Amino acid sequence: MSHSAKNRSARPEGEVSPSDLRGPAQSDGPLPHDHTQAILETTKRVAALLKASGQPFALAGSVAAFAHGLPPRFQHDTDFCVMREDAETVIKALEEGGIAMRQAPEDWLVKGRSGGEEIDLIFELARRPVSRELLDRAVVLPVDSVWMPVLSPTDLMDSRLAALCEHYCDFGDLLPMARMLREQIDWDRMFRAHQDAPLADAFFYLLERLRVIAPRENVDHMNGANVMSPVRAR
Repeated sequence: MSHSAKNRSARPEGEVSPSDLRGPAQSDGPLPHDHTQAILETTKRVAALLKASGQPFALAGSVAAFAHGLPPRFQHDTDFCVMREDAETVIKALEEGGIAMRQAPEDWLVKGRSGGEEIDLIFELARRPVSRELLDRAVVLPVDSVWMPVLSPTDLMDSRLAALCEHYCDFGDLLPMARMLREQIDWDRMFRAHQDAPLADAFFYLLERLRVIAPRENVDHMNGANVMSPVRAR
């Protein structure tokens, strides 16, 4: 038996050694990378450059949902919508601001990288071109203290519903968005746009059963059109 082991075995029961109070050995290495804050810092930097370019844009994706009040559940990048005809000007502005830009295999976006975080400049949202009307509907909100245009809750939900397919059918992120933003979303527009899509229609049914939105058979009738009203979830 080693000398240290003998000392431990000889210690009276219940006695605490000073070494026991020190806890596990502490590393002198750098702190773990804060991915959430890193994405926010990248978002703010890109937004500042886009604002300086003078071209219309809007924050999209999970960071946009965060700007509207959802808890941060960021994916692997930050997304911005821009019009395809503004791409050359926008890319030049970002490159001059120190953002490394590159072509993507897809023809509907270009990619960038800053501070170790990925950036997507999107020209098509759910296979539909980014339009001036879409960007005009954006809401100016603070994102970690920097104000920028953010896709409206209705357009965020619209793009997520349009993206549902057999290979991507995740209601786990959609449900919190629907609950928290239900009073800001134009559900009548969502129903009219997506009722013929089976996955989106299944999501509407789930929202009805959870009392996030009113059942479609009980909605009000105004000018012959069904109007879906949000209700308080149980």
